[in-house]
Amino acid sequence: MTHSLQTIDANGTCLAYLEQGQGEPLLFIHGSLDDLRSWRLQMERFAERYHVIAYSRRYHYPNDFDERGPEYSALLHAEDLAGLVAALGLGPAHLVASSFGGYVALCFTARHLAAVRSLVLGEPPLMPWLAATPEGTLLAETFDREAWQPARGAFLAGDLEAGARFFLDGVTGRDTFNRLPPAGRRMMLDNARELRAECLSGTFFSAFGPDDAARIARPVLLLDGEFSPRMFYVITGELERCLPDTERAVLPGASHAMHLGNPDAYAARVLAFLARH
Repeated sequence: MTHSLQTIDANGTCLAYLEQGQGEPLLFIHGSLDDLRSWRLQMERFAERYHVIAYSRRYHYPNDFDERGPEYSALLHAEDLAGLVAALGLGPAHLVASSFGGYVALCFTARHLAAVRSLVLGEPPLMPWLAATPEGTLLAETFDREAWQPARGAFLAGDLEAGARFFLDGVTGRDTFNRLPPAGRRMMLDNARELRAECLSGTFFSAFGPDDAARIARPVLLLDGEFSPRMFYVITGELERCLPDTERAVLPGASHAMHLGNPDAYAARVLAFLARH
């Protein structure tokens, strides 16, 4: 399989992807402010055992950004993924997802269970689920006040960099944006328009509830970062309670973007899980 950039039409949009390796299909699904480049430290390792595909979701670099396109939502991205799987002729696939990519993976699996072999979810931001507990409600209010609303305000004012900074610091820890290496900061800014669409969308949180999770009869590995904001631990705990077949692990020395923060530990833990499924 080639490691050069390719494109494919899926669900009415054109998606860029990388493909490498042979064996069971495995799809990497990135989070907000990211694109297929965020899996650069994992492609070679996973391609030794799997047919690996890392793609950029709709509106994410290097895909076209259409201001007049459908509103940003997990369900839209889930149906894009269904189109990608069908266009590539993939059988049941392992889905390895980060952040909002995990939200997409859950929505996809709830609607296309036969297309999924297993799931690896790194802190999907199911923010509506935080209302299930008093602690979660407080954490959601804090995130909204300190990260989401400041990011939204910056985007409305036309300041893409400030919007990306507020959001990234809110999900990974204070001053994260300033500490990014040049390549990481460039990827964030390449996807700032995507995050603007996300923040301003009225359909961002597509419906996915505990009953949907309970019907996902597939093995699931839930991952938390050691230094991730507390709200993600609460969400992961609720998912662990609802999903029928789960394992859970905390990756040391990493925050929310754990596949980048500790790539060696991430690869080892995920590959061990996949080998059993």
